[in-house]
Amino acid sequence: MPLVILLCGAPFQAVAQDDRTRVIVTSDGEIDDECSLVRFLLYSNEWDIEGIITSSSQYHWHGHKWAGDDWMEPTLNAYAEVYPNLLKHDRRYPSPEFLRSRTYLGNVETEGEMDKVTKGSQRIVEVLLDNTDKRPVWIQAWGGTNTIARALKTIEETYPERMAEVADKMRLFLIWEQDSTYQAYIRPHWKKYNIKTIISDQFEAIAYRWKMVQPDYMQKYYEGAWMKENILQNHGALCGSYKAHDNGDFRSEGDSPAFLHTINVGLRNLENPSWGGWGGRYVLVRENTWLDPVPVEGYKYPEGRWYGDNGWGRCSLRPGSTATDEQRSAYFKPMWRWSAAMQNDFAARADWCVKSYAEANHQPVVVLAHSADIKAKPGSKVSLSAAGTSDPDGDSLTFSWWQYAEAGTYPGSVDISDSGSVNAMLTVPADAKSGQTIHVVCEVTDSGTPHLTRYARVVVTVK
Repeated sequence: MPLVILLCGAPFQAVAQDDRTRVIVTSDGEIDDECSLVRFLLYSNEWDIEGIITSSSQYHWHGHKWAGDDWMEPTLNAYAEVYPNLLKHDRRYPSPEFLRSRTYLGNVETEGEMDKVTKGSQRIVEVLLDNTDKRPVWIQAWGGTNTIARALKTIEETYPERMAEVADKMRLFLIWEQDSTYQAYIRPHWKKYNIKTIISDQFEAIAYRWKMVQPDYMQKYYEGAWMKENILQNHGALCGSYKAHDNGDFRSEGDSPAFLHTINVGLRNLENPSWGGWGGRYVLVRENTWLDPVPVEGYKYPEGRWYGDNGWGRCSLRPGSTATDEQRSAYFKPMWRWSAAMQNDFAARADWCVKSYAEANHQPVVVLAHSADIKAKPGSKVSLSAAGTSDPDGDSLTFSWWQYAEAGTYPGSVDISDSGSVNAMLTVPADAKSGQTIHVVCEVTDSGTPHLTRYARVVVTVK
């Protein structure tokens, strides 16, 4: 469900706990998981965190490139050091003690092992069976899905009559299928319950091969000079623990899209994966499963796993690929288009670790003066307004209204007059057909340091 972010602070303006998105993380502890965990903790005020669970994957398990059962502990210790300062910016930051109480060991002995009931799998069972909280739960697989599969198998064996209820509550975001358990167990046993599932290959845009994906003008946000100034140096213990390359270059956060998708920046992507947000944009491929949109005419998705061996984006980066630069750019654009805003937001959170509220920057609060969903006739004009938008620090704001063409179903471009003002005007094309949609994003950026951006999305349906 959508959540409301109001970080108007000192004094802090509270938001009800129940308005936040519930999340469970499962992770295999790879070095890029460690990097993702740092960013995740900087955004931990945004969610109701139900579990952070160590699992395995095809790349990491006991005895094979294993980071240790307690690999999270140094990062949680670093979070504890900066926690008092983070509270100055948002009282919703969870205590280190709370986070440790939500940290569990799952199924880690071998790749894809799901026979053993573990504390991690049981935590997932507990959350999914708790009928006192009806909010959806976004369960993220930064590694394999085996601990999730074990939890679902426990529910199937013990409470088969509740499977439909559980499936309706679940949302899955998988970073590839990093073991076989989604295809071998989850899909065949739970398919009829239509679990909403995103499986991402777009994550490569901010993974180990980011230099092959990010456009030249975005790469500065990942290079050593920017990372050292904004994240790695003089920003406290948590950011100091971030495992960048020796020269300061961004290493990899291939798992971060799983939680970037659940940060409410105003893009409404939680309503529909095809609308796109900081975690990428996805299309419905089969059942209730959403994969990356492949920019190749007539492309056929594989029937089974979507992972490193056949994910179109990963394959496009291998030697000998016939993919064009234009195709690669289009494929990864749903991720890289947000790089500047996303990295600046990361930098602001790093500042929150060491600066007072008055010294740091905080994101603007974008407010539409009308409904976010509008019906309009072909040829008509639609008034758009973000009057009421404000900035908690009193910074000046710049506005940009633009068409998110890939998210809408109207196939052409639209005219938006006064697109750089708080009030704009959309002309619905005369050839627009009934039922087609036009997505318009209001992008608002403040004048603080670093510049921070938030959004509002208006969906115009032609009638």
